[in-house]
Amino acid sequence: MEKYEYIIQMGKELPMIDDIYKKDENLIRGCQAKVWLHADYTEGKIFFSADSDAIITKGLVSMVIKVLSGHTPEEITKADLYFVDKIGLKEHLSVTRSNGLLSMIKQMKLYALAMQQKAQHN
Repeated sequence: MEKYEYIIQMGKELPMIDDIYKKDENLIRGCQAKVWLHADYTEGKIFFSADSDAIITKGLVSMVIKVLSGHTPEEITKADLYFVDKIGLKEHLSVTRSNGLLSMIKQMKLYALAMQQKAQHN
């Protein structure tokens, strides 16, 4: 129960996505809830913002944003998010929420990979 309370609290601290980015192309596929994710590339680093229509999902995406946001694309693509297993989070999530969390991480790494390739070509 404490883990859920903490996740909900993290959701309240989520860097909110601007409403102009709440469109279908920013929805993360594979999540049961609606999750919009946007990435800004500034001075060689990626900064994420997001929102969700479900409070637990909002907390999950907030947790991953806290870890990955503000890093270079290369750091994000190579990041090993071992903390998800270490804190036992997957054991307390439903299969659909666990799959949604993996989809969020995958999308953030895809954004990073795209921005890394774009930077190499400029």
